[in-house]
Amino acid sequence: MRRFWITAAATFGIDQITKLAIVHGLDLINRGEIDVLPPFLVFRMAWNYGVNFGLLAGGSDLTRWTLIAVALAISVWVIWWIRSERGNWKAELSGGLLVGGALGNVIDRIAYGAVADFLNMSCCGIENPYAFNVADIAIFAGALGLVIFAGNNPKGGKPARTKR
Repeated sequence: MRRFWITAAATFGIDQITKLAIVHGLDLINRGEIDVLPPFLVFRMAWNYGVNFGLLAGGSDLTRWTLIAVALAISVWVIWWIRSERGNWKAELSGGLLVGGALGNVIDRIAYGAVADFLNMSCCGIENPYAFNVADIAIFAGALGLVIFAGNNPKGGKPARTKR
């Protein structure tokens, strides 16, 4: 579980530091957009009141607090699940990414009422209209990692013995 907690804390910290540095430090909150390596990387300020791609973005306090509660419930569930994955370092890292990212976005919803998104990437003539943040990347990578890596070790993290 130590690996899980270190990954979750590092993910949370990197997410919050990048948001502070870019949104406030570079004043993206007022500038709106900064070309870094256009079109591959543009800092574009966006406030996400919903979930992925703005789904459920009603902007009401009920939606906000419901999304906070859901993120916290999922985080608790992942922590409980990872406890049964002892010794499965890939699942621990994946769970830490997911929980650290989820908690980073929870802090945004509490502090701002919405999630601060600022990364926009486009390529090959296809313009991406959406923005995201480090927490979103971590949540996606962590969920994918849990699907791929969790459940590969029996309870207790010891590999099963095979008979010859």
